[in-house]
Amino acid sequence: MKIVIASDSYKGTLTSRQVGEAAKEGLGRVLDAEIVVCPMADGGEGTMRALVDASGGKVVTANVSDPFGNSVEAPYGISGDGSTAVIEMAAASGIQHTTAETRDPTITSTFGTGQLISHALRQGVRSFIIGLGGSATNDAGAGMLQALGVSFTDENGEELAPGGASLSHLAHIDTSGMDPRIKQSHFRIACDVDNPLIGDDGASAIYGPQKGASREDIVLLDRALANFATVAGGQVERDIVHTPGAGAAGGMGAAFLGYFPCSLEKGAAIVADVTQLKKHMEDADIVITGEGGINHQTVFGKTPVYVAKVAKENTPPLPVIALCGSVEEGYETVFDAGIDAVFSTVAGPAELEELKRVSFQNVAQTAENVARLMGLYR
Repeated sequence: MKIVIASDSYKGTLTSRQVGEAAKEGLGRVLDAEIVVCPMADGGEGTMRALVDASGGKVVTANVSDPFGNSVEAPYGISGDGSTAVIEMAAASGIQHTTAETRDPTITSTFGTGQLISHALRQGVRSFIIGLGGSATNDAGAGMLQALGVSFTDENGEELAPGGASLSHLAHIDTSGMDPRIKQSHFRIACDVDNPLIGDDGASAIYGPQKGASREDIVLLDRALANFATVAGGQVERDIVHTPGAGAAGGMGAAFLGYFPCSLEKGAAIVADVTQLKKHMEDADIVITGEGGINHQTVFGKTPVYVAKVAKENTPPLPVIALCGSVEEGYETVFDAGIDAVFSTVAGPAELEELKRVSFQNVAQTAENVARLMGLYR
């Protein structure tokens, strides 16, 4: 028997690799099987760690700017062969660097993400995987581009201030100073949203409120992004307004589409490609997946459902069991998306610190019980 464990992380408690190793330990108490741990993520938090673990890589840190220009130590990953950098833009430019009182996408900047890219370029890296989830920004990636040598000026030739609102004054974009190593590289952008740059479904209207934007701010930011698109339009070959994903991370998708050699891809698909998930499944008998909580949102591009999709496309289709920290309202929707059974690993109510201490044990125990159930039908 061969079992593939392809789980996302349990946020705040276990990495995807740790979930896999815990499940492997529990299964191994009962089954004599080949068990393959294939760390997974969907492009958001945990993606860097999953890909570093899968490739035997390393995590490095760089001192960069947070969304407000303050100094912060931000991590990113380098693959085991040293060829690929894995950057979660949230590490430098994410909403976790803000509070409910300080969130303000009119002034927050992606400059720090550009600094991370520059740091990786100096390590000799020319292949990048960039996760766009969790941003605190709405500046169309202007800050990122400024950190890489691009100049954004108003009609008086003055460099724009940081933040999305200042793009309303944008008159010129000068790319002559852009780091030439960008064009020698390739960027795979993990982007799980289809929003355009502007309009009712655009970056400002849909994601602005969670970043602290008022109704008035949304109008201002949408107009600012429209102005950015107008000024940039004469320089770029791709459609940076309507292409699905252009509005991701406050318009970061548009910046990558316009100024980087890149492809926008589903996050889980990128991770699955790097970890060779499909190949591991070819001769498998069962697949185990999971994430911290399974609910009605899991069917919308989350890791467990993507893993289930790959498993069901296998010949023959494979049974899929999900282990998760919590089973929440609407979890039943995953049954129509290829997951055959869902098990919670939490033994009872517990504080986060307690969960951190017992999560590995809980996953292993649940996996053992799943294995015992499987044994009844062998």
